Amino acid sequence: MTSETPKESTDTPLVTRQDHDGYVTLILSNPARRNALSSAMMSALHDAFDEIASSPDIRCVILAADGPVFCAGHDLKEMGCISDCEQHARLFAQCSQLMMRIVTLPQPVIARVRGMATAAGCQLVASCDLAVAAATAKFATPGVNIGLFCSTPMVALSRNIARKHAMRMLLTGDPVPAQMAFSMGLVSDVVDDADLEPATDALAAGIAARSGMTVRLGKQAFYKQLEMPLSDAYDYASGVMTTNMQKHDAREGIGAFVEKRHPEWRHE
Repeated sequence: MTSETPKESTDTPLVTRQDHDGYVTLILSNPARRNALSSAMMSALHDAFDEIASSPDIRCVILAADGPVFCAGHDLKEMGCISDCEQHARLFAQCSQLMMRIVTLPQPVIARVRGMATAAGCQLVASCDLAVAAATAKFATPGVNIGLFCSTPMVALSRNIARKHAMRMLLTGDPVPAQMAFSMGLVSDVVDDADLEPATDALAAGIAARSGMTVRLGKQAFYKQLEMPLSDAYDYASGVMTTNMQKHDAREGIGAFVEKRHPEWRHE
């Protein structure tokens, strides 16, 4: 083995972006490599999220992929060409930072899944706030089959589904069909393949039509309270609601409800 990693084509961007009214779609655009999370792909995706984070006009994000595979996880060719322990550590740390960026992003992120999402690709889906899957989509954490347990995907997976479901996926590597993934809580919606894009767009547009301030505040609070003891979570959430009540959009929304009219959001 050498410390050199295979080069990816720079002719086209690894992540492409489509802008809509109030939301954007980020597309993993390396189908020839099954949209694998190479270091370059993760950097491109992280940079795209950083740009979106500072854009108040963007209130929701769809994460999609070109080709028949959503994401095959880490680029095994790249990993196999690395022999240095520190390089492997940096690669896995980069992946963890990407997943955390999705969680800390102010805007909700919706995975739009067609085809297979395996290993770190399954982790990517689990890290998103919502996930809409085509009926033929499948999910797997098959690292055990190649002697590399899906330990980092396990973190996101075990925070989305029940322990025994997570352990079964991790210990067997068997693919889980979309409807089962829905029953387990890994995805929020399953739709016919032909309806995948319009259904995901409708969900994103609906979220984008809400107060951006309220959604940002709510997403941050959701993840913070999850790790707290019950009493602390209620204290924290009460403080969040108190802060929320002082905002323009809360006053506007309550007034609009009482007056039976549509609210006019300022997203502040």
